[in-house]
Amino acid sequence: MSAAAPRRAPRAGIHPDPSKSWLRRAAPIVRAHRALLITSLALSFAGLIVQVQIPDLVRVGIDEALIARTADLATYVWLIAGLAVVQGVINFLARLYLLRTAYEMEYDLRNIVFAHLMRMSYGFYDRVQSGELMSRATSDIRAVQMYLAFGPSILVQCTIAGIAFALMVSINAPLAVVAMLTMPVIAVLGVRMRKAIFPVSWLIQSRLAAVATVVDENIQGVRIVKAFAAEKRQLDGLATAADGVRWAYTVDARIRSRWMPVMDNLPRLGLALVLLIGGLMVLDGHTTVGTIVAFNSYVLMLQPPFRMLGMIIMMGQRAAASAQRIYDILDTPAEIVDPAVPVVPEPRGEIEFTGVRFAYPDGTVALDGLDLHVRPGETVALVGATGGGKSTVARLAARFYDTGDGKVLVDGVDVRDYPLATLRHRVGIVPDEPFLFSVSLHDNIAFGHPSAGREEVVAAARAAGADGFIRDLPQGYDTVVGERGYTLSGGQRQRVAIARALLVNPPVLILDDATSAIDVRVEQRIHESLHELMRDRTTIVVAHRLATIGLADRVVLIENGRAVASGTHAALLASEPRYARVLASHTEQTEEVSA
Repeated sequence: MSAAAPRRAPRAGIHPDPSKSWLRRAAPIVRAHRALLITSLALSFAGLIVQVQIPDLVRVGIDEALIARTADLATYVWLIAGLAVVQGVINFLARLYLLRTAYEMEYDLRNIVFAHLMRMSYGFYDRVQSGELMSRATSDIRAVQMYLAFGPSILVQCTIAGIAFALMVSINAPLAVVAMLTMPVIAVLGVRMRKAIFPVSWLIQSRLAAVATVVDENIQGVRIVKAFAAEKRQLDGLATAADGVRWAYTVDARIRSRWMPVMDNLPRLGLALVLLIGGLMVLDGHTTVGTIVAFNSYVLMLQPPFRMLGMIIMMGQRAAASAQRIYDILDTPAEIVDPAVPVVPEPRGEIEFTGVRFAYPDGTVALDGLDLHVRPGETVALVGATGGGKSTVARLAARFYDTGDGKVLVDGVDVRDYPLATLRHRVGIVPDEPFLFSVSLHDNIAFGHPSAGREEVVAAARAAGADGFIRDLPQGYDTVVGERGYTLSGGQRQRVAIARALLVNPPVLILDDATSAIDVRVEQRIHESLHELMRDRTTIVVAHRLATIGLADRVVLIENGRAVASGTHAALLASEPRYARVLASHTEQTEEVSA
């Protein structure tokens, strides 16, 4: 298995105080990369200093070389060309460092968000749509990154207005005032545009997330969509979501079209005023032609900064909306966390549920006073009607959720007192709907034990009945499965999932109906292997088939979230009518599916 490159931890995090502004909360990330950012900004500023010298050289060249004829024109030509080359080199370096800063910030933001998502419990993902999370982890992060990195650069670029104004004042103060007459108006318009754009920016990001949710669900559920010939209906749903985005973008475009042309063209009005007033001053002998040409260049230099001012206002509003959506995730605390004082007992494989009550976030009661004790090395089958709470036993044993009342004990210690990683290495779960990654079968099996060699992987696959079909594949264990493993059959995916759990070799193994999609004959061979592997291992089997129940030393009947009967299969079948009814019901369902 190829080793993944080590992940560099983010250099800083988001400030945890939600009362601070979004920029102050993001400030630690900016400070962590200040060396690169300051270098970029310093180079940008140096480039501006060089840039504003060129019009002044043009002024002097016109006045002295062309009009007064007291200097050599070629000297000014070479000076201007040299400054242009220097400015080009400086701008290249400034852009290089700026992009490096932007990518470093984006890296940190993505890792911060992803690390937080990895800490969140099952309950969080029960409430939040995956498409919404994808949107916040991609487009929202990009919007924040763009503002944090490029915002300061744009502000530095805007300082060219101050530098140009200072030079104009040094050349001709009255004409400089004329050139800047329109700038206060632009500043007022920028503030008004910012207030108008903010709510629309939030709406755009929210509706983009809705589109991402529709796309994500339809890609993941494409087989269901096709099975019910629902392509047109789903396309209509996407069109509705896309129409919402289009409407929001249209509103945004209307706001920009109302304000941006005015902000873009007011500096041109300044150009006209310079030509008018400056021309009169030339005619009166109060200034020179070179000064008018230089001032025209300076006024043209003022246009990009004020156009960028409008851009940074829009970037800021988009980033503020995106940052708030990111903070909504980061400010959601993880419900399942490591204990302050962890306890790690010797692994024996004992499981005990004492008066456990549990309801899912939507209010569905799964367990209602469950008492269950599984001794070390014992194999227990949980049998019951669908929705009776059997799968919830596995989720609580591995502490995917916390109980409402009662305790879950592993080796005599409350699961809430275990370090999460330790607990989940001790309690291995094979779900009824296994998830496979789009990597090789070797890597899928070795997911919980990445350093495992090929021999260990093959041994686990052989025990799970997967070695045969894997060797028949074109690349064997190096075959890369498709997304979610759908290039394999349901039974093959289940066998890979069993092998994955067996390779970790946990003291407690929970098979949550993990062989439901496997052929009966193959299942029997797997059971033969499992009998050997389960000899010294505590195993809980959520069972529906008689063959699976036959693996167990003891059978526990679960009904309405409680253990209502316990004993051997034969004893329960003879003495417990409810057990017989459950088995009969499952047999009928299996026959209907087979038919």
